[in-house]
Order: sequence, then structure tokens, then C-alpha cells
Amino acid sequence: MDSEETLPVVELRVTQHYSQANPWVIQAISGFLSAYFMEYPGFRVLRHADEASSGMHVWTCEIPASLKMPRLLKRLQADIPPSKVVPPDESASSPTRYIIDTVT
Repeated sequence: MDSEETLPVVELRVTQHYSQANPWVIQAISGFLSAYFMEYPGFRVLRHADEASSGMHVWTCEIPASLKMPRLLKRLQADIPPSKVVPPDESASSPTRYIIDTVT
């Protein structure tokens, strides 16, 4: 792979409601993504921030083309309390956003 090649960027977001109901989940997701980095070359967490305007925690990740986000999310959901993943809005501009929220 050419080092100049730009990899797709996605955002993994956790709603304020879900993180307040499960306070430890933010640390768990950070740990999970760190382990995923070790397992899949090319996967990187570029940034983790608490977005004040929405109350969401946001991880901005660079993913190799061979990595399928639904697979990553399914593995993540096995490690955290029950949740639903709101799929990305296809009409929205980059980056692609996956939102983890409480099951309703």
C-alpha cells in the first residue's frame, strides 16, 4: 500500500444517554479500538473527543479498505451493554458516522 494513499475516515459516536447509563463504556470502547489497532494494520484512531454541542463521545478512525465496519461494530457490541447502531446517513458528507445508542 502506498503511504500517500488516503484511507477512508469514519466516526464512531456514542450518545450522551448511552454513556450516562453505562459510564464505563467510554473507557471500554477506547480499549477495544486500541486492541483493534494492534490486530488490523492500517486501522488507526486519529482522535477521541467529547463533543460539547451534542454531548456525544466521538472517535475519528482511519480504516483500511479491507476492514468492514459492520464486523467491527458487531464485535464491539459483544463487549458492551445492549445497544443499537444507527447506520450512517448515505446522503451525508464525509466522514461516515456510526452512532451507538440505547436500545429502545
